[in-house]
Amino acid sequence: MGFAEAMATDGYARTPVAAVLRHAGVSRETYYRLFADKADGFLAALDLVSEVLIAELADSVDEPGSPIEQAISGLHRYLALMAEHRAEARLFLVETFAAGPVAIERRAQVQRRIAEELARVLGSSSDDGRRSCEIIVAAVGALIVGPVVADDPGAILALEPTISSELRRFHAAGLFD
Repeated sequence: MGFAEAMATDGYARTPVAAVLRHAGVSRETYYRLFADKADGFLAALDLVSEVLIAELADSVDEPGSPIEQAISGLHRYLALMAEHRAEARLFLVETFAAGPVAIERRAQVQRRIAEELARVLGSSSDDGRRSCEIIVAAVGALIVGPVVADDPGAILALEPTISSELRRFHAAGLFD
């Protein structure tokens, strides 16, 4: 993805549209036929990354197993995607803050959708249970920012055992009920 690759090194603020054009392999004319400006192109890239992420997570939690096993399957897929597609992970997790309030709100909407799906999988019916799911999603996002910025896929994947263990512990304690 041209936007994600272009920003992987210099970030949103320091990446000119010309760099996006080079990475995407499109002309300036084509770009501006599709997008009003850099922010508009970024939002389209963010939407695409978000749609793929939501679809991948939905597929991963529909596998057989107990609710907590399904949730951990989703976590595994999320971390694997972030490790495999680090430029897109950076776009989603880091560069949205540089791209401004509209991008930040779109990312927050995606996180809410992920938390809602986690709550569905875990059978969280109470406000407290749903809030626990929101906290887990936010915490996982915060934990992987450092490894994403460091471009360290091993460190992203290394988070799984600890997060899985905490998910199991929280589930056993009834925090998702």
